[in-house]
This record gives sequence, structure tokens and C-alpha cells, in this order.
Amino acid sequence: MHEDAMISIAIIFLLAISAQWLGWKFRIPSIILLLIFGFIAGPLTHLVQPDELLGDLLPPLVSLSVGLILFEGGLSLRFAEIPGLRRAVFSLISIGMLTTWIIGAWAAYQFLGLEFQQAILLGAILTVSGPTVIIPLLRDIRPKANLYSILKWEGILIDPIGALFSVLVFEIIIQGELLSAPTHIALGVLKTVLIGGIVGLLGATLLIYLIQRYLIPDYLQNPFSLSLVFIVFVLSDYFQPESGLFAVTLMGIVLANRSSLAIRHIVEFKENLQVLLIGVLFILLSARLKMQNITDLSWSSVAFFLVMVLFARPLSVLISTAGSDIKWKERAFLAWMAPRGIVAAAVASLFGLQLEANGFTGGEELVSNTFLIIVGAGFLYGFSAGPMARFLGVQQKDAQGVLFLGAHLVSRELAKQIQSGGFKVLLVDTNWGNVSAAKLDGLPAHYGNILSEHIVEDVDLDGIGRLFALTPNDEANSLAALRFAEHFGRAEVYQLPHDNSHAREVKVHPQHLRGRFLFGEGEHYQVLQQQMRDGAIIKTISISEEFSFEQVKENYSELFIPLVLIDDDRFTVMTQDLGFTPKAGQRVIALVKPTQNKFA
Repeated sequence: MHEDAMISIAIIFLLAISAQWLGWKFRIPSIILLLIFGFIAGPLTHLVQPDELLGDLLPPLVSLSVGLILFEGGLSLRFAEIPGLRRAVFSLISIGMLTTWIIGAWAAYQFLGLEFQQAILLGAILTVSGPTVIIPLLRDIRPKANLYSILKWEGILIDPIGALFSVLVFEIIIQGELLSAPTHIALGVLKTVLIGGIVGLLGATLLIYLIQRYLIPDYLQNPFSLSLVFIVFVLSDYFQPESGLFAVTLMGIVLANRSSLAIRHIVEFKENLQVLLIGVLFILLSARLKMQNITDLSWSSVAFFLVMVLFARPLSVLISTAGSDIKWKERAFLAWMAPRGIVAAAVASLFGLQLEANGFTGGEELVSNTFLIIVGAGFLYGFSAGPMARFLGVQQKDAQGVLFLGAHLVSRELAKQIQSGGFKVLLVDTNWGNVSAAKLDGLPAHYGNILSEHIVEDVDLDGIGRLFALTPNDEANSLAALRFAEHFGRAEVYQLPHDNSHAREVKVHPQHLRGRFLFGEGEHYQVLQQQMRDGAIIKTISISEEFSFEQVKENYSELFIPLVLIDDDRFTVMTQDLGFTPKAGQRVIALVKPTQNKFA
């Protein structure tokens, strides 16, 4: 028995991480694979049976995990992201939520044949969206910054609000007090905001106080913050049931907007933990499904799904954004994005069991139709949101552009060639003379410190997907690479080596503490600057069948350092760990000594 439990746990973790890796590899929404894997492991093969494996521990495990996921979501919410958008976000999580509830309840009653009580409960459950699905989709789609912020804030904030609303509706149904529903809901919301707000603020204040006064050693900050999140969640739930989600979300938001607090390591730890938790939860919940949940679905269920997607969401967005400055194409995209995630799955599973325990029917239909919406919406939005964003013109440009740290001569000359190749560039420097020279050259430049906390909000990174750190200060280059690895990925942050001792450089600055080394060995800042002073230039050279790469190198035999390879609308960077061999039809940006030639 003990061995069977260990095997089941190992299978859950294997499926959870495999589904997410395959989703990343083949650009498929991971939620789809997680649900499919869980269904195969559960009702199809019975390899995983969550109720037998965890028993009474399953509901609290799911609740605490969802709380941690929403805390991590709160850590990503900065008020600076939504100047001028707060009204739209507030309307979507209030008016929009109520609109979705009313339409969802009507559709469930009309098409699914549920009793009135179960219909309004299903409508309430489906008001949630959730960061577990929406944020990975947004990363793949790359919509405009305002749309990204609106959908991210809505997805994170609607979870605790929608979950609370669902619980209040459920309590009204169990108690049979439909006539007192408005009063009961209003009191429930007030008590949740009051108690959850106080507990969440106290938790955030305590953590801020202890970290700022160095009362927690670095190695204990992650486990301490994790424990505190659980304590805040349970304590808030103790005083007011289902207020814990609101408390931990608020706690995360407070910490995220405390500019003087260094919590990057805590955020990274929670992000890594969240990825694992999401996978495990979806496997567990989908493995609890029964074959009957699938076979009971009918064309009426499909009609219900279409109403939720094609009518409920568009109408809620239309009403919520009325009178705002959001353009109609942006509203259309918002109307096309309403996936459901782990909170909807968890709440539906919990209420399905409790309905039957209290003598009500419809628990199975509640679960099966909730999972239909989750899976159907995941498929629909996962495969159509990208094309829809491109069709509406609200998708950011392919992020092939370059953010330059340093606006000195080498940076400016390289940036001009990249820009002339059709790619976006942006130079950042703390030297006003360099910034002015860049602007005179027709290059977009920003005066400021690239390590500033608000640099991402201060500059336009639309279309930019990599960093070139080209300053003579190796420590600044490495810090910038570490900072922007979270935005561009470790593969797309580059820096110059400090000197020509590559072996020494690797030992002094290991890979995880720096960016990838640019260009060939020995091509550090001083060498490049000296070569430019000696008359070398950076130019773009076309490779053809008549004039191959080898011939071009022979022609520039005195000095030829390839820097960047351009192939239509993409380019590859020459690094010390990965070179390239240009082919006919491609272009090379290189540092060369001017010469009379027939190849240029």
C-alpha cells in the first residue's frame, strides 16, 4: 500500500511537469495537456485515484495551493502598470462578473435543464477566470501592454472575488433563503473585505518589518514567507469562511507595491513553486472525474458553452468598458479572452460533493459542465487568441529588437545597422552626451539607469526581445543581464567580456551570474573601441551565390568580425558559445576595415 501511494505520487509529478514541458515545446496551452493527462491517469487507467490517495487531505491541500497561487499572482500586480485602466479593471471584476453570472445562470437553466438553485451556482462558479491559464496565454500571444495589464489584473483579482461569490451563493442554496440573498451576499462581501483585508495587511506589514530590519536571514526568507502565507490564509478563513483567498491576494499586492522592499528572490521561489502546484492540482482534479461526467455531456452542454463564450463574455466586456478610452479592436480582444482555470475546477469539485451530501441533485452535472467550459475554453482560446490578436492588430511586434545598455560609439554604429535591417532598437545610458549623440543619429535613446526599478515602465519595450550590455563596466553588464533575464529569457541576454581572458572570465563570472558573451573571443570593450578609433566600421554585407561568406572574409582579410546574422525578419547573434555560417540570401553585420572591394 505504501509503495502504491509512492508510485501514484511519482506519476502525478511526472505527468504534471511533462504536460507543461510539452505545452512549452509545441506551443499548446498546458492546461489542455494537464486535463487530458489527468483524465487518462484517473478514470481511464485508474493509475491515480486522488480520493484514495489523499482522502480528507485533498480539499485543504487544494485550498492552500490555490491560496499560494493567488499570493504569487498578487506579487505580480503593480499599480504602475494600470494608470488610466483602473476603472476598466474594476468594472470587469464587478459589473462584468455580475453580467457573466446572470447570463451563465440563465443558460444553465435554459440549456442544461438544471434546477434554479444549481443553475445560479454554476453561473457563479464560472465568473472566475484565473491567472493559471490567462497569464501563460498572454505570454504566448504578446498583446499590447494595456491589454496585457487589464487581463492580468482581471484574471488575478476575479479569482478571490468569484470564489467568495460562489461560496455565498452556495450557502444561500443550502440554507434555502433565496429571498434574503441580496442581504446575505452584501454582508458576506463586507465581512470578507474587512476581515480578509485586516489579516492580509497585517501579514504583509509583519513580513515587510522583519525583512527590512534583517530579522530573517536570507536562507529563511522563502520558507518563512511561505509559512506566513499559509497562516494568513487559514487565519482569515477561520474568522470568515472563504476570505483567505482575498487576504493572501491583498498581501501579495501590498508587498509588490512596496518599492523599498527587496523580494525578487521570494517572487522567483513562488513562481517556481506555482508551476509545480498548478500541474499537480490539475492532474489531481481531472483524475477525480468519472466516465459518467464525460458521457453525460450532450449537445445542450455545447450550446451552453457557446452562450458563455459568444454572448456572456462579449456582453460583460461591452458593458464594463462603456465610456472608456479602450479602442473597439482592443475591446473585441478582451471579449475573446475568458479562459477558466484551477479555481473554477476546485470550487466545482468541492460544491459537487457538498451538494450531494446535503441531499441536492445536480452535483455531477455541475462538475462535468464546469470542466467542459475549462477544456473547451482552453482549446478555443489557446488556438484562436493568437490569430485573433493578429487579425485585430493588437499583438505586439515579434520581439526581435535589441535593448542596448550603453550608447557609446560602438553601440550607436551597431544599433544603426540593426535598425536599418528593420528591427527595433533602444539605447539606454546614464551619460547625457552619449544619449544626445544617439538621438542625433536617429536612434531612440533613453537617459536613465537600466537597473532602475521602474525602467521597464519608463521605456517602450514593444518589439524588443534581447539585451546587449556593452558598457566598459563588467559588473553593470552582468547585473543588467540578470535583471532582464526574467523579461527576455537567459538565452537572449548578452554582454561583452571584460578582457580577452575567456577562461578566467568564465571562472570569475559563471554563466548563471551573467549574460552570454558576445562576438568572438578577445572582442571586449577596449578592443572594439580601439578598432573603431583606428578606422574600422560596422556595416551590413549581403551574402549571395556569387559572393560567398568565405569570399567576403577573404576580401576583408585585414579585419573581419561578424557580429549579427540577418535572415529576413529574424537575426542571430554571434556569441562565444554559438557561431554561425551565413548562406546566400542572408546578411551579415560585421566590424571591418574599409577597403576597395566588389562585395559590399
